[in-house]
Amino acid sequence: MADPSSYRPKPGEIPDSPGVYRFRDEHRRVIYVGKAKSLRQRLANYFQDLAGLHPRTRSMVTTAASVEWTVVSTEVEALQLEYSWIKEYDPRFNVKYRDDKSYPYLAVTMNEEYPRVQVMRGHKKKGVRYFGPYAHAWAIRDTVDLLLRVFPVRTCSAGVFKNAARTGRPCLLGYIGKCSAPCVDRVSAEEHRELAEEFCDFMTGRTSTYIRRLERQMGEAAEEMEYERAARLRDDIGALKKAMEKNAVVLADATDADLIAVAEDELEAAVQIFHVRGGRVRGQRGWVTDKVEEITTGALVEHALQQLYGEETGDAVPKEVLVPALPDPVEPIQEWLAGRRGSGVSLRIPQRGDKKALMETVQRNAQQALVLHKTKRASDLTTRSRALEEIADALDLDSAPLRIECYDISHLQGDDVVASMVVFEDGLARKSEYRRFQIKGFAGQDDVRSMHEVITRRFRRYLAEKEKTGEWTDGENGRGAENGQGGEGTLAGPDALMGPETPAGPDVLTASGAPVGPGGLTEDDGRPRKFAYPPQLVVVDGGAPQVAAARRALDELGIDDIAVCGLAKRLEEVWLPGDDDPVILPRTSEGLYMLQRVRDEAHRFAITYQRAKRSKRFRSSPLDDVPGLGDTRKQALLKHFGSLKRLRSATIDQICEVPGIGRKTAETIVVALARSAPAAPAVNTATGEIMEEEPGTMGSGGEPVRTGAPDERRGQET
Repeated sequence: MADPSSYRPKPGEIPDSPGVYRFRDEHRRVIYVGKAKSLRQRLANYFQDLAGLHPRTRSMVTTAASVEWTVVSTEVEALQLEYSWIKEYDPRFNVKYRDDKSYPYLAVTMNEEYPRVQVMRGHKKKGVRYFGPYAHAWAIRDTVDLLLRVFPVRTCSAGVFKNAARTGRPCLLGYIGKCSAPCVDRVSAEEHRELAEEFCDFMTGRTSTYIRRLERQMGEAAEEMEYERAARLRDDIGALKKAMEKNAVVLADATDADLIAVAEDELEAAVQIFHVRGGRVRGQRGWVTDKVEEITTGALVEHALQQLYGEETGDAVPKEVLVPALPDPVEPIQEWLAGRRGSGVSLRIPQRGDKKALMETVQRNAQQALVLHKTKRASDLTTRSRALEEIADALDLDSAPLRIECYDISHLQGDDVVASMVVFEDGLARKSEYRRFQIKGFAGQDDVRSMHEVITRRFRRYLAEKEKTGEWTDGENGRGAENGQGGEGTLAGPDALMGPETPAGPDVLTASGAPVGPGGLTEDDGRPRKFAYPPQLVVVDGGAPQVAAARRALDELGIDDIAVCGLAKRLEEVWLPGDDDPVILPRTSEGLYMLQRVRDEAHRFAITYQRAKRSKRFRSSPLDDVPGLGDTRKQALLKHFGSLKRLRSATIDQICEVPGIGRKTAETIVVALARSAPAAPAVNTATGEIMEEEPGTMGSGGEPVRTGAPDERRGQET
């Protein structure tokens, strides 16, 4: 590991001008290539205190042994040189997109004397027109089969073509009218090339011209009573329309555009591209990349544009490119794209209309591609085994953690504080074992205290299960009187262990939302389900404070045979109890990937529960406490009086005027409203005006609504 100060350039050596720089390791291999508007300012960022650098940047500068740069005139030249060097050197610390498959293209070999239509993969060749990419090769063949009725271009290989020319007999397609048979001189080379050019024009989106021309010819043939020719033209028109129907119209203005969407997490990013020509989606492709450097969404888009158009020229670069975020600065990449195309290119973020709706579709495809990539990676048995072994080595465990439990706290500025527990066995999610907790020990926002409470409650249940099954013995795991568990090898009763959680009011739910009965046994088979199985590893979402709280909770219960670690989200650091410094797993570690997946699943499960509780609370009303009062009569009451405030001030006789409300029910309503203290009046913070209606006013649909600012503005979910 090198010290960056050992190869730091001297002050004044680095020019204050645009350029491209390369970091090399001790073996002179290029490990990173970057560009900058000002080389001096950019390179200075790499030679600051290592503690202030992003972990991935820190890893790069400590791996490097030297840095060199090349000065250029403009930022566009820097962009071009950066792309060339990344292609040439393939640096390990640069973002490199990799295709998740080899996409097939529909290719027309215009560089040959007799152009041929075929399916092509791999690198593009000069002089060949490409259309696509397509998801499947059979989709290309279906399209070509329809179009050959109208554009009978050669599709045979060179060997078949030469053999037909030698024997003077065309292939089957020549006999059935799906090839113009230039091999036996039925058409000249010039006529065949014209057919190929018309085929290309149709594929680029200029479809209406040919359909109108064929319709005109069909009408002329019918007028001249050449009905067979008219019928053939009718079938040709039908074939063209059928080929067009395979690509639905997505943009009504016949736009030529590429739409690029990015889905990312801390470690990986997926890119999806939709190619729209003539308002129709003509192709789709996608990439997945490891984020081996600290990078923004705009920078990911810039790298995707370089990958997509680095080898393209002319019409292959569309007039319009729609992206989710713009590179910073945007002018150089826009100028570079215009240079590749030979005319102006619009690079922008869609804001409204059909283009924004289509971008949302592309974004969903990118998100699904990232999920699918992660699922495939996680489903591999060998990979999972290696990940568990790496976790065991990194955390110094005696064996691989076959059962991992992860905990996360979620709240909205201290309201509706909940926690989640997710379980992974053998590296796979065990959703039937997921549990959700409500934080009841205190009110307010305190993630550390919440984590302590959840771990305590979960493992108290575990100890209670062991006592019921007779597995716990005197002095096991070092538990005794000093740990507050009853002393002399005894445990406090189940009620004491579970604290506020009682069968009468369960606050632990299964993944489906159903409460689990007392004793943790299913009614079907009697097997222990709830908290009977201990994990080998407890993972908490957070850093050193959360890890310390979890370890303290286990120590207080006398449990010392379960490992604890925490995964801090921002830098992906693994924290162990009592350690001042985190464990940094390698970027390519399968163990880090598994820990991240477990942590993200716990976060997803917690925030879903928190949002459900928040929605339920906002829909609550004092009328919910009135026995036998259903939704229909609630809506009738609030429609009659207009608000809870007016309903509170109404007399029993006035309430009885509402259809369906009797005197006994009216008396119950008055008592229920009297018990619920009215909330403080709402105040408009902008004007200081006291709002007339209190929170709980019913909307037009009969659902309670909250006055004032939307809840989402109150804070950020954690």
